[in-house]
Amino acid sequence: MGLGIRALIIVSMTIFTLTSVANAAVGTATFYTPPYVPSSCYGFQNNGVMIAAASDVIWGNRAACGRSYRVRCIGATNQGVPQPCKGTSVVVKIVDYCPPGCQGTIDLSQEAFSAIANPAAGKIRIEYTQI
Repeated sequence: MGLGIRALIIVSMTIFTLTSVANAAVGTATFYTPPYVPSSCYGFQNNGVMIAAASDVIWGNRAACGRSYRVRCIGATNQGVPQPCKGTSVVVKIVDYCPPGCQGTIDLSQEAFSAIANPAAGKIRIEYTQI
C-alpha cells in the first residue's frame, strides 16, 4: 500500500475517532437485575438483555423509549474496584425509566453492565452516545 494511501487512512481514522469522542456524553451507569418486564416503554414485551433504563437526564418524558446508546466504561466511581473497565463497549436499547433517586445516568441490565465492567463496582463512569 502506498505511503499516501496509508496517510489518508490514518487521517480518516483520526477524524472519525475525534468526531465520535466529541459527540459522546459523560455520565455514570449502574445496573439492575431480572426480571426486566414489565417495562415503562414496552409493558410485558421482551426486549432481550442488552437493555437499559433512562434517568431523568435522558428520559425526556418517554422520548428515550426505543433509542439505542453505545456505552463505554471510562473509570471507577469508588475505591472498591479501582479499575472496573473491561475496555469494551455495548449497545443498549432504552426500555424503561429509572425513577427519581436513580444513582446513574443510565441503569444498564446486569448483562450489559457485566459486558463492559466488573459488576462488583456497582457504579461506573461512562461515555455514552446515541446511535
